[in-house]
Amino acid sequence: MPNHDITSPLITSDHLILTVDPLPAADTTSAAPLSGTAGGNPFTFLGCDESEALTVPVPMTIDPFKNNTPNIEGVYEWLKMLLCLPIAILRLVLFGLCLAVGYIATRLALEGWKDKENPMPKWRSRLMWVTRICARWILFSFGYQWIKRKGRPAPREVAPIIVSNHVSYIEPIFYFYELFPTIVASESHDALPFVGTIIRAMQVIYVDRFSPSSRKHAVKEIKRRASCNRFPRVLLFPEGTTTNGRNLISFQLGAFIPGYPIQPVIVRYPHVHFDQSWGNVSLGKLMFRMFTQFHNFFEVEYLPVISPLHDKETAVHFRERACRAIASAMNVVQTGHTYGDIMLYMKAQEAKQENPSSFMVEMARVESLFHIRSLEAVEFLDKFLAMNPDPSGRVQYHNFLKVLRLKACPLSEKVKFYLIIFYQNPLKIRSSDPCMFAFIDVEKCGSITFRQFRLMTRHLIHVLLCCFQFLYGSAYVMKHRGFHQACEEAFAECSSAVKGYIVEQEVHELFMLFDDDNDGRITKDDFHSCLKKNPLLIAFLTPHLQHKECDGNNGVIEIV
Repeated sequence: MPNHDITSPLITSDHLILTVDPLPAADTTSAAPLSGTAGGNPFTFLGCDESEALTVPVPMTIDPFKNNTPNIEGVYEWLKMLLCLPIAILRLVLFGLCLAVGYIATRLALEGWKDKENPMPKWRSRLMWVTRICARWILFSFGYQWIKRKGRPAPREVAPIIVSNHVSYIEPIFYFYELFPTIVASESHDALPFVGTIIRAMQVIYVDRFSPSSRKHAVKEIKRRASCNRFPRVLLFPEGTTTNGRNLISFQLGAFIPGYPIQPVIVRYPHVHFDQSWGNVSLGKLMFRMFTQFHNFFEVEYLPVISPLHDKETAVHFRERACRAIASAMNVVQTGHTYGDIMLYMKAQEAKQENPSSFMVEMARVESLFHIRSLEAVEFLDKFLAMNPDPSGRVQYHNFLKVLRLKACPLSEKVKFYLIIFYQNPLKIRSSDPCMFAFIDVEKCGSITFRQFRLMTRHLIHVLLCCFQFLYGSAYVMKHRGFHQACEEAFAECSSAVKGYIVEQEVHELFMLFDDDNDGRITKDDFHSCLKKNPLLIAFLTPHLQHKECDGNNGVIEIV
């Protein structure tokens, strides 16, 4: 590449020669997405095999977070609610009184105690019995007059860690009364009025689920406290969020990495008219429904202790054995959902999508394959929602192109469109059909769902950058070791060695896409940030370094 100084023109002549591979035999004048595999794979220049068929995993029809009775329905429920209103008032008074007494007792137990790294002194723990008795009366106020138990908790010396499925806010209250364990919780719980003080008395291990360093610290604390019999046993909800109790979702590894024996515990909420799972019901509404029931059923079953098979058993294998034991006892299946799916659901709900559940993609599977974080998945969902999906959650072709700043046009128009990035020197661009929509639309129905947008197969892995599919594929590209290098090369081709940034007066849409801070220039940070949000565009920005002779006109296109 010739050297350019700051005064050199971007294009040195009114003619530009680009070397491209010839187009496949197809109607390039059509604006509609191409179908079939022939000429429909826009990433053959990466070395992807055209003969490999693109498939989409079968969508999961189970929603493990759905509450079956989100609304009061039926004459019986309305009559019961009316009859229980006076009882609900008394229960509310009892709840407030118990909470106040428990709070005062907890404050006394914590008064002057500053050494939070060591176990709570015995006299303080005995004072906490007042709060624990209050917790049982709080359960009574919610309608749990009796609780059915099966099995018994193992001694702390035998099983220092307890894991349980998580359905409602009732289980933490019950375990606080029954076992007074140490728990792992988000730092946001510390700020809750009254409850935050009680949580601190449980010597909580705080964790930020989105911070790798915080999760690593939490695992160390779990191991340290599990190894010391003077600490209470450690209670973890490995699902990381509440479900409806009819399924298990993916378990986190935190409880299994320390390698100590664990005792699985399962909770059930038998019901006919009122589903007590938290699900998609607000806390206030759920509490009101509990107050207006004659009795709420709650069952706890302590399962046999599970110990590591040997010192070399991995945490993943240990987790799988625990999952199978709990799923078998509950007679349910385990899905690949995580808290990340809740975030996707809430984002789709905020966007007023007709069926927010259809935007959940079983984040555990995505994370295990591509190591993409939940926050990154939400950013990709933002991009998809910007494409204006219809009520059924499908995106049409023209909206797909509009958001990605692509144009459906013949090759010459495509070259002119992408020339705005490669404006310094002639580049050798190997062309293929850049209709990414047709490649993702494996059903050939002219629209795509978020699952298709994300759940693409991983077999398109060759050469410099691998797996160019959208969302699912884009995530893989962004995490690939060659992505950063490709960004560096693309920026080097586009920018001046002297300036270190890109300025283009003639560019409008695509320049605005990269110029995120609207300062009239594209810095390296702007460039990399845009490509992380739109990894697919790297296909058009990466120089094809190896020249290949073409038939016919030798692959030379002259643009004036």
